[in-house]
Amino acid sequence: MVNYQCDAIYDIKKTEVEYLVIPETGQKYQATIYSPIPKRDETSSLFPILLDVHGGAWQGGSRFDGEYMDKSLAASGILVAAVDFRIAPEDPYPAQVQDVNYALRWWKSACGNYGGDPTTLGALGLSSGGHTLMLNVLKPNDPIYSHHSLDSEYDASVVYSVGSSAVLDSHARYLYAKKIGRTNLIEGSLGYFHDEETMREGNPQLVLERGEHESLPSTLLIHGAADAAVPNAIPEKYALTYSDAGGNIELRMFEGMHHNFAREPLPESHQAIEMIKNFIYINRFSIRSQSH
Repeated sequence: MVNYQCDAIYDIKKTEVEYLVIPETGQKYQATIYSPIPKRDETSSLFPILLDVHGGAWQGGSRFDGEYMDKSLAASGILVAAVDFRIAPEDPYPAQVQDVNYALRWWKSACGNYGGDPTTLGALGLSSGGHTLMLNVLKPNDPIYSHHSLDSEYDASVVYSVGSSAVLDSHARYLYAKKIGRTNLIEGSLGYFHDEETMREGNPQLVLERGEHESLPSTLLIHGAADAAVPNAIPEKYALTYSDAGGNIELRMFEGMHHNFAREPLPESHQAIEMIKNFIYINRFSIRSQSH
């Protein structure tokens, strides 16, 4: 039984585990788990689970980038795992997508050890992590993305997804970066995708437009209206296309807020986190057959 109340307050425990070893290279990657500590009268309750996918222009960042959000969500009664994964330029596309696909399956398999319910999995992606996550949200069983084998009955599908300052159109963001002369964004895109053709292939917006998606779970987009790294037109177009394809999606714009604002201790971040909690509460029992 899952009994999530978004206004609940829990003490939390932080645990570090190794969750992924790349077979070809032996590279090892860690997950940080933020566990609500059950109250005495909740011994039979399970917690809903969430996977946090960090950003970093596909070539940086770490699982601790979203810790402010992760701790806040865990304190409300959500079992959160934040994961590291391969990054560019050493490991170009689709390495990150493959690692996160594995992480989604792994977290369903492992969450029972921490009091979680695998049928409630949702996921949060920040910036380029939103791009990585959304490809798996749309195509959880893609044979390229599910490259890593795992002895588990679970696939990578999610009940819901949340994108915060998410890069939902990798090609449009590259063209925008060229237009405004953002060298770091240009280099980040080329370092991960290598060319524009690949930017269009591994592209959540174009996956929708091409009708390649297999899944459209409920989705919440959090975006700062003053985001200089991801122009507002990108989440606006994605939300419209997602809705037209039959998916349930909400876009919440925050006036004056910058890129990745929600991971900082700001009043607007608190508002965004409260939106995420309410969104999770609404969607916590939206269990689909693809969850197994």
